[in-house]
Amino acid sequence: MSEILKEALGRINKGVTIALVTIVETKGSTPREVGAKMVVGKDGLIAGTIGGGITEAKVIEEAKQAMMEGKGRFLVYHLTKEAAALDEGSICGGDMRVFIDVLQPKEEVLIFGAGHCAACVSKLAKTVRFKVTIIDDRKEFANQDRFPEADEIITEEIEKSLTHLKITPSTYIIILTRGHLKDEEVLGSVIRSSAAYVGMIGSRKKNATVFQHLEEQGISQDELAKVHAPIGINIKAQTPEEIAVSIIAEIIQVRRKKEI
Repeated sequence: MSEILKEALGRINKGVTIALVTIVETKGSTPREVGAKMVVGKDGLIAGTIGGGITEAKVIEEAKQAMMEGKGRFLVYHLTKEAAALDEGSICGGDMRVFIDVLQPKEEVLIFGAGHCAACVSKLAKTVRFKVTIIDDRKEFANQDRFPEADEIITEEIEKSLTHLKITPSTYIIILTRGHLKDEEVLGSVIRSSAAYVGMIGSRKKNATVFQHLEEQGISQDELAKVHAPIGINIKAQTPEEIAVSIIAEIIQVRRKKEI
């Protein structure tokens, strides 16, 4: 069982949502005992088993559906002699109750830049329950006084910070640095990551220039098309507070579509 739990934790640490299936009650003859566990990924790949055969296949499909909905569920299966004959193992028929628990990694927002917009975005991101990390090499901007709600503040050059930042499918990257050269540096470094979202602030003209430079460095148009730039939903935002609302609204939109 410990190996199954290690597998579950390992997948979650990689930013992957999983379903943990546990047999919680049995009556009569069943292929596995109470406490048996199985990890199911969104792709249906499993670790462990609750008995194999058609019953396990049904549970896997239920687990995939539970992950799509983001909700756990209890299921009861009656293993008749006819069904048991198609299952693996020696089963004379019985009842098995399982619980499917959906385990999701902590979603994180990486904010590159610690200016006025970043301060507003950080507060709002925390309000909607993201882990917040601020990255900026200026200690006079990137500090606990300006970002009291942040979970982590990294005051390093972009290149150095990226060597130890973990970017997973549960990571949302917001690029709000102090200039287009820094923006370009960040975008070029993260564009091929597994992040769920990458957005960059700036005018269409500025962003087109950044994109052109990255294309010259071998970044494809398909890769660039995945970048949200200009960042945020178009609500005609002007102030840092309004810009923060547009950015977080867009991230929520991506987050919800990702769960479907």
